[in-house]
Amino acid sequence: MLLASTLLDVHESFSWFVVIGNGLAGAWALGAHWLAPLRTRALWWFVLVAQLTMFVQVIMGVALVTAEEIEPPEFHMFYGFVGIISIAIIYSYRQQMRKHRYLLYGFGGLFLMGLGIRAMLVGMR
Repeated sequence: MLLASTLLDVHESFSWFVVIGNGLAGAWALGAHWLAPLRTRALWWFVLVAQLTMFVQVIMGVALVTAEEIEPPEFHMFYGFVGIISIAIIYSYRQQMRKHRYLLYGFGGLFLMGLGIRAMLVGMR
């Protein structure tokens, strides 16, 4: 039971990293669309880490539901899985939208941030 409580606390706290990280990555990518000096390799590493946080968050949530049998709020898991699917869609369009990749990853990052916020709000109920 202590493990479930600890994992739940980590899951709740880590959600802020998911939201803020993807929001910052999205804002940076949008800025890079207009300002060439922001187009660095560090942007892509930051996007990668921010998107990986979504996977880590969903894995922790799945562990809570399966191993600890914690009942998630309605639609909470939906937003996590939509986030993972969104990352896959964003990644799959990277070649077709090569000219607009900064917009793709910018709006994609902000969309992921919104999904995280929505999951947090649903989780509070």
